[in-house]
Amino acid sequence: MQSHSKKRVCYYYDSDIGNYYYGQGHPMKPHRIRMTHNLLLNYGLYRKMEIYRPHKATDDEMTKFHSDEYVRFLRSIRPENMTEYKKQMQRFNVGEDCPVFDGLYEFCQLSAGGSVAAAVKLNKQASEICINWGGGLHHAKKSEASGFCYVNDIVLGILELLKYHQRVLYIDIDVHHGDGVEEAFYTADRVMTVSFHKYGEYFPGTGDLRDIGAGKGKYYAVNIPLRDGMDDDAYESIFVPIISKVMETFQPAAVVLQCGADSLTGDRLGCFNLTVKGHGKCVDFVKKYNLPFLMVGGGGYTIRNVSRCWTYETSVALAVDIANELPYNYYFEYFGPDFKLHISPSNMTNQNTSEYLEKIKNRLFENLRMLPHAPGVQIQAIPEDAINDESDDEDKVDKDDRLPQSDKDKRIVPENEYSDSEDEGEGGRRDNRAYKGQRQRPRLDKDNNSNKASSEASSEIKDEKEKVDGADGEESTASNANSNSNNNSSSNNKSDNDSSAPASRATTGGGSGSGSGSGSGAKTAKENNI
Repeated sequence: MQSHSKKRVCYYYDSDIGNYYYGQGHPMKPHRIRMTHNLLLNYGLYRKMEIYRPHKATDDEMTKFHSDEYVRFLRSIRPENMTEYKKQMQRFNVGEDCPVFDGLYEFCQLSAGGSVAAAVKLNKQASEICINWGGGLHHAKKSEASGFCYVNDIVLGILELLKYHQRVLYIDIDVHHGDGVEEAFYTADRVMTVSFHKYGEYFPGTGDLRDIGAGKGKYYAVNIPLRDGMDDDAYESIFVPIISKVMETFQPAAVVLQCGADSLTGDRLGCFNLTVKGHGKCVDFVKKYNLPFLMVGGGGYTIRNVSRCWTYETSVALAVDIANELPYNYYFEYFGPDFKLHISPSNMTNQNTSEYLEKIKNRLFENLRMLPHAPGVQIQAIPEDAINDESDDEDKVDKDDRLPQSDKDKRIVPENEYSDSEDEGEGGRRDNRAYKGQRQRPRLDKDNNSNKASSEASSEIKDEKEKVDGADGEESTASNANSNSNNNSSSNNKSDNDSSAPASRATTGGGSGSGSGSGSGAKTAKENNI
């Protein structure tokens, strides 16, 4: 393992994602992704990574894993026509945990599109780390919705990574077992799935220590069944040695980490006792292997803690320290009464004894010793990428036009370009340079006669200027109108049809969130309508 420096990070987000609503009382709230994004803006993290708006995954992309009938059903079902699809709803497990809601299919398209686009970006070696907090829906099956998940973006992303990488490692730190991903690759030896989860009378009921894969995939499924109350120290004591052994044995070429935040303390549906820092240590440890790294979201039902966690883990990916004091943001009141980034564990009992964890670890080490050498792959033509990369069109941009917003979003601001605003980090400004040059104090002349003469000269110049302004007023107005027209037409030339087009600052919350510390400057266009 090499020491890791700062890496190129790409971040996928669509401002529409937070508007989808599973229904009253449902614990899954896509709004948490918008809260996370708003925190990222106000911490100033957006300046340090490339931001992209994911394309909407097509039927062809989804059917790389899901069945044609199932995808057709998701595209057709709506709240107003549910009565026509009663049999299919039962067949595809849609209706209760996985309700039909407005925009269901578009929600699935955005979630899957982000993970597929991120995988393509890693394949092209255009980034070392890609983040899609709208993804991580690990329960979805080939022809069945499950556990609030409809389309398995993780499987689609891994299939894309396998086009360029011989072996892909999937790690799941959600409190629930990553059954959908494990099932998809249960008989495959090019993907190893490792899941740390609560087991025993708990959804989805799978993930026993003895579930190890089948056929060619035997020993390539690794399950770590845990009990209630798992805390930071106990989690680290089993995560680090197991992942270290997996890396040594399997030798993956790329890693996907599902960062489900329902393993945090105080989660509405979870039963672990991890803090944000403890959860983030998993990200930091995997990052140290310097492999192409895809980070996705997942569970998490106490949404203020979800946004805390994913914001912190974005900062870990960027190797940037952020203050514990939360910056003011549009959802600031959610984080009361302490308004801090980090949370404290509860006093719940950790039922995972050191003996129990040691027993699991030893059993898994025995299984990993049964693995043959890292499997090779026969040389063959690389399949076509799922989406075209936006960089192909860069040469077509007219250099005389105003710089498109897409290019601005891809730009990462150098460390020393701006000073930090007063609400970024503890201790106020760390860079004394201001955005505007320092104002020079006006020179005071001691000679009163000189002041008087200067005043009279200024008065004469002012009178002359007013005469000129009066004569040229109409010409100036016409010139300004023409200039504004040209600017508007050039800025409207930007097309959003690119499958991986970067998210506009105006759409994703604006670039003013960090600099001013004001939440109102970071609202999305959709939020303004709410």
